[in-house]
Amino acid sequence: MGGNQLHDALGHSVVGLRREAELLAAAIRQGCHVALDGPPGTGKSTLLRAIAAAEGRGVQFVEGNAELTPARLIGSHDPALVLDGGYTAQAWSDGPLAAAMRAGELLYLEELNRIPEETLNALITAMAEGELVVPRLGTIRAADGFVLVAAMNPYDAVGTARVSQAIADRMCRVAIGYLDEPSERLVVEQVAGAAPPLATIAVAIARGSRTHRAVRTGSSVRGALDMVRLADELSQIRDAEWSERVVLLDAALAAMSGRIQVHEDQERTVEEVIAELLDAALATGSDDRASRPGPERSQVAPPGRATPANGSAAPAGRPATSAARSR
Repeated sequence: MGGNQLHDALGHSVVGLRREAELLAAAIRQGCHVALDGPPGTGKSTLLRAIAAAEGRGVQFVEGNAELTPARLIGSHDPALVLDGGYTAQAWSDGPLAAAMRAGELLYLEELNRIPEETLNALITAMAEGELVVPRLGTIRAADGFVLVAAMNPYDAVGTARVSQAIADRMCRVAIGYLDEPSERLVVEQVAGAAPPLATIAVAIARGSRTHRAVRTGSSVRGALDMVRLADELSQIRDAEWSERVVLLDAALAAMSGRIQVHEDQERTVEEVIAELLDAALATGSDDRASRPGPERSQVAPPGRATPANGSAAPAGRPATSAARSR
């Protein structure tokens, strides 16, 4: 499958990650283990799922956390069966690592750098030698096609630790950052079915939070997605326009206040920061409309309104098609 065929197969599921998709597909085809390194909400798992589907590859998904033990990752003997018949093959249950190795599938580990080192050490032989020695069971050998793909958050994120050199030396690394603004707007419009003006406001708030001087951790595009969904629903519950500031603010606070963290030495609250970012986004939208020449401006709907082809105004965020209401 060539580059164009790969991207045709990915369709609309992956936006703005052409280079990263090509690198990950190349690594998987060549049997190279890969670490996808980037902040939360940058599409790491979405990218892998899309490529696995396009390549027809099975995937074992593992949520990485501090409670992930070697037994949960590799597999274990059933105590009741062991008592009944001893340490037999029938008493053993494969974990996701053993299952992926036997089937020649992809093993996807989320939050690699939150997993205890003892558990990560179980991966070294599997990656280096393609086999796994299990006491009282024997050796599990990887079938062709077994590849480990792991997602990593930046090292300075809360709860993360440095991955040992023994692990890092056996993996390729593909860095995945935030998309550019047009791509993030496209994601919000496609995934949440948002009206473009609403998507623009939500994305501006999320992106603004990542560079705000008072903010330690900003929101990913997930915050923008939830904001437009809430704003659309609130406008219907309240029988209001989504463009009303109180609707936008309530939606933004609910969607992003848990995702955005301010610096500990800041006196400003996260709610104040979000309100500031919303007002900046609204002011930017007003400036953009005011700066357009007369003939073009006549085709631009005012805030909260979409202009249908017949010229009548209809509430934005409530398009006639059901696609815009999709989740």
